[in-house]
Formats: sequence, structure tokens, C-alpha cells
Amino acid sequence: MSKKKFSILIPVYFNELNIPHTIPRLQMLSESFSNYEMEFIFVDDGSKDNSLRLLLDEKKKDSRIKVIKLSKNYGSMQAIQAGLNYVTGDCVGIISADLQDPPELFEEMIKSWEQGKKIIMATREDRNETFSQKLFSNTYYYLMDKFAIKGYPKGGFDFVLIDRQVVNELKNINEKNTNIMSLIFSLGYEQASIPYIRQEREHGKSKWTFSKKVKLFVDSFVSFSYVPIRFMTGMGFIIAILSFIYALYTMISYLFGNVGVQGWTTIVALITLLQGIMMIMLGIIGEYLWRILDETRKRPGYIVDEVFE
Repeated sequence: MSKKKFSILIPVYFNELNIPHTIPRLQMLSESFSNYEMEFIFVDDGSKDNSLRLLLDEKKKDSRIKVIKLSKNYGSMQAIQAGLNYVTGDCVGIISADLQDPPELFEEMIKSWEQGKKIIMATREDRNETFSQKLFSNTYYYLMDKFAIKGYPKGGFDFVLIDRQVVNELKNINEKNTNIMSLIFSLGYEQASIPYIRQEREHGKSKWTFSKKVKLFVDSFVSFSYVPIRFMTGMGFIIAILSFIYALYTMISYLFGNVGVQGWTTIVALITLLQGIMMIMLGIIGEYLWRILDETRKRPGYIVDEVFE
């Protein structure tokens, strides 16, 4: 009877300081998975450091390593989507290259997969990070659960193991400007979660900038929630009611001769407020329209420059 294959997919971006530590940790898993074939798929997401060279050096030593080089930096979500087209395993683990998530947790995740679970999420109970990082993450995942995807893990996840069937579904969807982890969760397959504490980054500096966090936030809510559109509808309704009440008050005051000379302050404040609200609404509509345009143009979400197999 042939062995099942376990693939591990790792997006890489400016991780030259992590790679010498990450690859040995992943290779050590072979001792725990002696009854599995293993492959390691590294996707170089346009790194400008020595990450690619280090990966190719390691590939010479281990034939199980595949390296996918993208033409430029597309972001970790697109890098994962690119890697999914090259994994061949019966199940696929997705993990970051910075070792903040312990690869050894795959042992427990595989056990859940063998019991029939198709999505096994390593969910964060806590994280050894700065206050600002915790605040952004906790707020983001709270809003995701509250307004986008009900039941979304409170601590979030980007360390996951998925069945081959889930991989095939993701390849068919191939959606741009999205959060692939939220997409995995929303597919509805039988799930399991394993809590853990995310560790502090020991090597290198994170390239997960504030602008990338904001883009992920916007992508997630535009892709998985109708709340922004409902917000505009609700705000427009409230403003219309208040305007009607104010107009009614003005007419009654006029009939009773109580209309005095109105000051500029009130008028300017109202105009400024309403214009600000309209600009917010136009911005929300623009986000939806941009994503519709981006999908209809059928441009690729990423370009694979070279594949080293």
C-alpha cells in the first residue's frame, strides 16, 4: 500500500535570517511522519534579499523541496494561492516562514485529519507580540466574527492544515483581493481547531506593514460582508429622517413667525458633515467597483517566474 503524501506550503518574503532555522525544523518532522511522503513547497514572493539563494542551496540537499519564484511581491495571500497549484499531497499544511507558529503542531493536526476533519486550524489563544499588534489583530478578528463570518475564531488563524478536496476548491475559486484563510473557513467543510500561543519573532523583521494590514482588513470585509453596503443604506435612511424632521420644524416655526436669522456656523457644520458622509459612502462604493473591475479584467493575481522542482 502506497504512502499518503503530506505537503507543507510556506510563503517566503525577506526571510533570509529565518530560512536556516525554518527548514531544519520542518525536515525534523519526517521522524514523526515516517508513514507519509513529504514535500516542502516554498513560494518566494519577490524577496530582494538572499531568501531565494538560500532556498535553492537547501534544495540541492533535499529533493523534497520545491521552490516557486514569483515575478514580484504580490502578498502572502497570493503567494499561498500560487503554491496551491504545485502541491501534490493528500493534505496540505500552510505555515509562515518566521517560526512564530510551531511546526511540531502538525502532528496533532494530522491526527485530526486522519479522523476525517478536512480543515484543521491552529487558533491563537494568545500571542507574544506588542500591544499595538495585539490590539489590531484582536479588533480585526472580533469584527470578522461580528459582521462578516459568524463563528470566526477569536484569535484568528493563518496556520492551517487542509484536505486535498479543499485545495481543489480553492484552485477553482482563484479569487483575487481576498483573505484566503477566511475563504478556507467559509467553505463549510468539517473543521477542527487546536489552540496555541503564537511566539515572538526571533529572527529578522516582519514585513507585515500597516498598509498591508489595512488592505487585508478592507479585502476581508468587502469580500465576506454586506455590512459596508448596509451601513450606507442605514446612514442614508437616518440622515433622510433627520432632514425631514428638521424641515418640518422649520415650516412650523415659519408658520408661527419664529424663524430668525440663521447663523453660518450651523450651515457650514451641516454641509461639512454631510459631505464627509457622502465621501465615505463614495469610497465604500469605489472599493466594491474596483474589485469588480479587477475581476472582470481577468488579469492574473500573480505571475510565476520560475519553478525549481
